[in-house]
Amino acid sequence: MMDSEAIQQVIPHRPPFLFVDRVLECEPGRRAVGIKAVSAGEPYFAGHFPGRPIVPGVILLEAMAQLGAVALLSDPQWQGRIPLFGGVDGVRFRRPVRPGDVIRLEVEIVRMRRGLGKGRGTARVDGELAAEGELTFALVAGAPTHPDPEGVDPATSTPTLEEGSA
Repeated sequence: MMDSEAIQQVIPHRPPFLFVDRVLECEPGRRAVGIKAVSAGEPYFAGHFPGRPIVPGVILLEAMAQLGAVALLSDPQWQGRIPLFGGVDGVRFRRPVRPGDVIRLEVEIVRMRRGLGKGRGTARVDGELAAEGELTFALVAGAPTHPDPEGVDPATSTPTLEEGSA
């Protein structure tokens, strides 16, 4: 099992854009099962929708993609790569996900070749299917531009120039 800290050792995502709380099962390069506990304090609920909060469908897709990235980047041949979305197919949203729900995510990698692949993901709440779909992705070489926030303006996430540099 992996907690949030261990997940962040594998994938480059960080709060508030980390949507997997725990990984329960992981077969590197093949599949993973994870959990996302939805809190009423999630920042997207301020606008989606006030008075009737629902997790945006794109967040469910991103959570599945992040879990798939954990499965892939846990395989030594893909460690250190950056996962990028290439597309989604056959996506269906079956039920709303609300604050207090615990999402069980499952992703199976169905095809992988030369850094390009496809995974099949599901998101369930209390055993009921909330979302499903196929995720196409690419794993690209390289570390994040700023793995250490030092030297980055947090308001803009852009590098700051130090005195005397240009």
